[in-house]
Amino acid sequence: MAQIGKIGFLGGGNMAKALAKGFLGAGLTKPSAIIASVHPADKFSLESFKALGIETLVENAPIVQQSDLIFVSVKPQVVPQVLKEVKSLSAGKLFLSVAMGITLQTLESSLSPESRVIRVMPNTPALLRSGCSVFVRGSQATDVDAQVTQRLLEAVGTCEAVDESQLDTVTALSGSGPAYVFVMIEALADGAVHMGMPRDMAYRLAAQTVFGAGHMVRECGVHPGVLKDNVTSPAGSTAAALKHLERSGFRAAVAGAVEAAALRCREISGK
Repeated sequence: MAQIGKIGFLGGGNMAKALAKGFLGAGLTKPSAIIASVHPADKFSLESFKALGIETLVENAPIVQQSDLIFVSVKPQVVPQVLKEVKSLSAGKLFLSVAMGITLQTLESSLSPESRVIRVMPNTPALLRSGCSVFVRGSQATDVDAQVTQRLLEAVGTCEAVDESQLDTVTALSGSGPAYVFVMIEALADGAVHMGMPRDMAYRLAAQTVFGAGHMVRECGVHPGVLKDNVTSPAGSTAAALKHLERSGFRAAVAGAVEAAALRCREISGK
């Protein structure tokens, strides 16, 4: 089995914290084998990594020097400056970039020709080892690099290899998707509260309903439309609710959200 080595994070944002906590929770590595660079003004991230027993620094160069595998987890607009700082130290290292819209070509041209690059798109449920991730190999990435990446990402959820042309859509669907679902859970609970249910119960029931429905789609192998029909009795309450959703443009709104996010990703990547 391919060895993972020491893991570095360039940036201490929400995705970095989610992945680090997920890796530790899965028993894949130890706190002493992870190091992260965190902006000194980001007190929350500093405390979060400290609580996990992970060392943090304020500079990026030592992260690359001390790590075998480095996650590029800063905001997309900061990536060029960060990679410029570490380019001279990047030979022989494996970089996994979670930065939205930053292409393999851009990443590889910003690092040593002797580095290896893989683009990954996880999502924040990796924090609870329920993530949904994909990855794309760069031109220099080896089979072992792909195996290490898959092992890391499968430890915190599901993982698939995809073509880079799909990454903007993946980002819009599963990368941003938890936000859409959180809004739906909030809306479901709001409706129940309006009808008299205590809010804490409404959130519990809404969250479990979304969780269970997603689990059925993934595990049953049945088209979601068929599963929907199985819940819908003629002239029943579900039928009335679905008619309201259709009149309100629910399908178009959700599909449009994914399309808008994908187009924004393409703008960032300069397509």
